Amino acid sequence: MSCSCHSCCPEHASVPVVELKDVNFAYQNGTPVIENANLQIMPGESGCIVGPNGGGKSTLLKILLGLLPIDSGSVRIFGKTPEEARRRVGYMPQYHQLDAAFPVSVMEVVLMGRVSKRTLFGFRRQDKEFARSVLDELGIADLEKRSFAGLSGGQRQRVLIARALAGEPDLLLLDEPTANIDPGAGEQFYLILEKLRKRMTVVTVSHDLGFVHRETDLIICVNKQVVIHKPADFTAETANEIYHHNMSLIKHDHSCFCHCEGGSL
Repeated sequence: MSCSCHSCCPEHASVPVVELKDVNFAYQNGTPVIENANLQIMPGESGCIVGPNGGGKSTLLKILLGLLPIDSGSVRIFGKTPEEARRRVGYMPQYHQLDAAFPVSVMEVVLMGRVSKRTLFGFRRQDKEFARSVLDELGIADLEKRSFAGLSGGQRQRVLIARALAGEPDLLLLDEPTANIDPGAGEQFYLILEKLRKRMTVVTVSHDLGFVHRETDLIICVNKQVVIHKPADFTAETANEIYHHNMSLIKHDHSCFCHCEGGSL
């Protein structure tokens, strides 16, 4: 009899959560975006995708979601195609991709994460109870009936994470989650992320190099090609190679601050 659990049992411990082999992707105009990419993320590991604008970070995330068809190579999520594994993946898109003024409540946004064929005739009581439990976990249960458009940037980010968690994922993909929020809200986000990493694989796209030393197992550098580093090996010289600027990294106990001497990121 096959195992019905997820990646927590010995049967699944050796199956990569994410596995890319020799992946190539180019847009219709022929411009290559991802070249010969190889990546493996095992159960218990989490990663942070970094790289310059236009280097292919968000494209890589969309490939993992199965939203972009690759030209060659293979992509496996929990040993299956991205389409087959989609129910086990939660996704938070970039902030600017959403219409923040859309007239919808916080609860309605979170319930979007539970949409399936079963919910065509409405959400069950269990769906709403689970959505409330996620809001409570993220410390925003009091916002349930508020308009999404009336929230602060940090509150919207947490609501969008709640929507991604509402589908009960085993893999959480976050695209620039700390963009457009103030430092205080960013610090709250880091604490939330540390908690989530204890029970699921989290892969985050970030332009903030200070993010890479915060409880991340793998630093996934993307600039057409994909190169993997351990946080302890990620130095100013490494950053220079990725961003083509003179970077200096100042490491502290729980963070790493980046200063770019050759231009803006």
